[in-house]
Amino acid sequence: MKLSLLKPLFIGIILLCLWQLIGIFGDFPHYIFPSPQAVWLQLTSHSELLWQHTQITLIEIGLGLLLGFIFGLSSALLLSFSPKTSSLLLPVLVISQAIPVFAIAPILVLWLGYGMPSKIVMAILIIYFPVTAACYDGLRNTPKAWLDLAKTFKLSPLRLLLKVRLPAALPAFASGFRIAVSVAPIGAVIGEWVGSSEGLGYLMIHANARMQVDLMFAALLILVAISLCLYFSIDWLLRRFIWHV
Repeated sequence: MKLSLLKPLFIGIILLCLWQLIGIFGDFPHYIFPSPQAVWLQLTSHSELLWQHTQITLIEIGLGLLLGFIFGLSSALLLSFSPKTSSLLLPVLVISQAIPVFAIAPILVLWLGYGMPSKIVMAILIIYFPVTAACYDGLRNTPKAWLDLAKTFKLSPLRLLLKVRLPAALPAFASGFRIAVSVAPIGAVIGEWVGSSEGLGYLMIHANARMQVDLMFAALLILVAISLCLYFSIDWLLRRFIWHV
């Protein structure tokens, strides 16, 4: 565990050094490529502003992640229970992925407004299909030996699901949840870019319009930190409580 934490820390230090070297030898204007010191100054001097917008983005990511996983898992259970439903809905889900999710963001803002709901729905849409596909794949690939053993005990469909199919699908659920954690911040921030009045994505667009690139980098670093913390925390929990993940 300690080694797994040291690796990203070591990589982060190397990237920070490269950032500093590029700034020194590249001789870029500060409004094009700010130095790490300038970004750190923005992080400290605008900490209250950044925290205010960070809270909004965290709520959007958290709700989008929770609802997206619930909807994805529910859809996977529905598809696995009924072959007829699966044959009807699965092609629709696949075809729906031909529509760029980013192109839907302006429509969501138009329908749901500039507030938090449009960003949460955007995060749900990005999460939904990968989670559904991963969970459905896990449910329909239960080892045959497990199913044969369950038949000898004459388990009901519900007990078969709870005692056999769900435990066998846990590694696939873990993969789906990892994907959800990785892409949830994308949905929230894209929604904020398209139209919002708060959140880190809004702050980045606002700072970019005023040539405050160092503030934009500060917001970006916070987003990176949120994504990394979410991923490694969920990965640690999954490895601790679910075997073979």
